[in-house]
Formats: sequence, C-alpha cells, structure tokens
Amino acid sequence: MALQPLARRPLLGALSALMLAGAALVGTGAAPAGAAPAAKPKAVDFAGTVALSNCSGSLVRMPGSADTDPALVMTNGHCLETGMPAAGEVIVDRASSRTFSLLNSTAGKVATLRATKVSYATMTDTDVTLYELNTTYAQIKQRYNINALSLSPDHPTAGTAIKVVSGYWKRIYSCNVDGFVYRLREGDWTWKDSLRYTSSCDVIGGTSGSPVVDATTGKVVAINNTGNESGERCTMNNPCEVDENGQVTVRQGINYAEQTYGITKCVGAGNKIDLELPGCTLPKP
Repeated sequence: MALQPLARRPLLGALSALMLAGAALVGTGAAPAGAAPAAKPKAVDFAGTVALSNCSGSLVRMPGSADTDPALVMTNGHCLETGMPAAGEVIVDRASSRTFSLLNSTAGKVATLRATKVSYATMTDTDVTLYELNTTYAQIKQRYNINALSLSPDHPTAGTAIKVVSGYWKRIYSCNVDGFVYRLREGDWTWKDSLRYTSSCDVIGGTSGSPVVDATTGKVVAINNTGNESGERCTMNNPCEVDENGQVTVRQGINYAEQTYGITKCVGAGNKIDLELPGCTLPKP
C-alpha cells in the first residue's frame, strides 16, 4: 500500500477489503466510571465523501467558504486523471470534467458530481488535488441533503483520535496520530510535516485521497496518501522518514497522510485558490 498501488492498483488487497467493505471500524469506547467528562466524539460516517475511479476523496469547504461558492472536491495529487505530477510541478486552473460519486452517511451513492476544473494539484511538499465543481454547496445540500466536510485551519496534535474514511472501499479506519515527519521521501517526491498513523490504520490500495477526520471535532485534518509496503528505503511504495539532521528511518507497514490546514490559508473569496494570500505556503507553479 503506497503511492502507486493506491492510485493505480486499487484492487490490491481486494479480497480482504471486500470481506470488510462496508464494515466501519468506528468503536469509540466508554469512559471509566468517575472519569472527567471528555469532549463528545462526533459521529464520523461517509456523508460528504466521494468515490473516484481509482481513489477516494471528499467534498470539502474552507473556514471562509460561502454556501453559494462552487463546491470543492479534494483527493491526492497522485490521483489526478492525467497522471502523477512530477516533482516540482504545480497545476492550477486547468479544465477538467471528472466525475465523482457522492456518498451519504451509509455509503450509498446519492449523486454524480462533476468538475469544471482542477483548481490546484501538486505532489510537491504535499499530495493534493482540489477540483472545482459546477454546483454550489447550497445546491448540493438542497438536492441531496449532504453537507461538505470542513477543513480544520489548525495543525493537529499527536495522540488525536482520527478516522480515515474511504469512499472507494466504503470503509472507515480508526487509529491515532502517532506523530509528525519532518520530511517524508518517496521516489522523486518529498512531503513536509507529514502525519504518521498508529499501526491500526492499515489502509490499502484505493484509499488514496481519503479524508482524515478528527474523531472529536469532525473536521478534516489531513489527506491519506502513502505507506511503506516492504521495508525498502525511500523507493516507490516505500517512503522513508528524514529528520532535520538527514537521519533516515524506515517503518515497514506504517502509513501516512499529508496535513491540510495549510490549504485553508490559500483559498480566498469565491473558493478560489490564491497562492499570494498571507500565510499561504503551498508551492507555486
């Protein structure tokens, strides 16, 4: 499970995935008697997620998005229909007519959404594609009673309980944020400040682009993108961790996501990508 299998070989592990498809791994557990009341977890389900032909994704909105804005769909850069962007490549405002299956809370398909363009896509520093749709959030809500998932504007914290929600496999993985990686390197690509899962998020091919949802707030904090399959060092499907001193660590079987709070700093009025906004650090073309 890593870059290429997630995007190009979604049937990898199909037998085990099909046996579990639809079975959401969502247990939250009960607080011990006498414990201080904790924040009530949000009910994380499939509403607002999408299935692509080769990946997973989600209908998303920014903190400043208006109901009348054209809606956005988020998936990985490596899920782009024209192929994986090269290292250093950034795509903005390119026409697209890609379609997405919009899911409801029980993973049933309620609509086919259509893009008008790729607003932004890259595999440099992060691994994301944002599509602008030909419908607004208000129209989607009115027609299908589905709300978009909200991107958190804040950096997540280690230990946070998270859910990785795959629209492709209609499966939810539960684990915690294990920590953060200064640089995650895979083949020609390098990602910054990647989020590392604890081992129970054993995601498989086809889960690329899944939103990573904070189980307490219900907000998206990252986008699922890769994992080390066979213990190789910094090769395709075998990302390695590189610290500030250049020390390399390989964690076979561990999976990763790219944080999304930085995206919220780069979207302006009308849901338009504006890479010149204060605080925006996404790579520019």
